[in-house]
Amino acid sequence: MFFNMFQSDPSLNISPEEAKAKLDREEKVVLLDVREPWEVAINRLNDAVTIPMGELGRRFTEINPDAEIIVYCHMGVRSLKATRFLKDRQFKNVKNLAGGIDAWSLKVDPKVPRYR
Repeated sequence: MFFNMFQSDPSLNISPEEAKAKLDREEKVVLLDVREPWEVAINRLNDAVTIPMGELGRRFTEINPDAEIIVYCHMGVRSLKATRFLKDRQFKNVKNLAGGIDAWSLKVDPKVPRYR
C-alpha cells in the first residue's frame, strides 16, 4: 500500500517533451512550481507561478481552477501530490510534469541547471 502513493495514473502526467510542445505552440498554460525558494533560486521555468508545496493548502485559490495547469517540482513526487490535491479541489485540467524539472533538464533543455 505504501508504494501505491508513488504510483501514478498516467492521465495525471505530462512528459517534458509534451509540455515543451504546448509552450512552443504558445498554448495558455500555467506552470506551477511547488518547490522551495532555495530550489527556485537554482533554476526555474520562465513565467512559472511559485507556490511552495507547504503553502499550497492555503494558497491554491490564487490559481484559476479553469486554467490548464502543469505542476512541477524537482523530481515529480511533490508535484504529483500537488496535482492530486488540486484535482480533489475540482481543478479539471491539471497535470504533473513527469520527472520534474530534472527530467526537463535531461530531455528538453540541458541549459537548465540540475541539482541534488
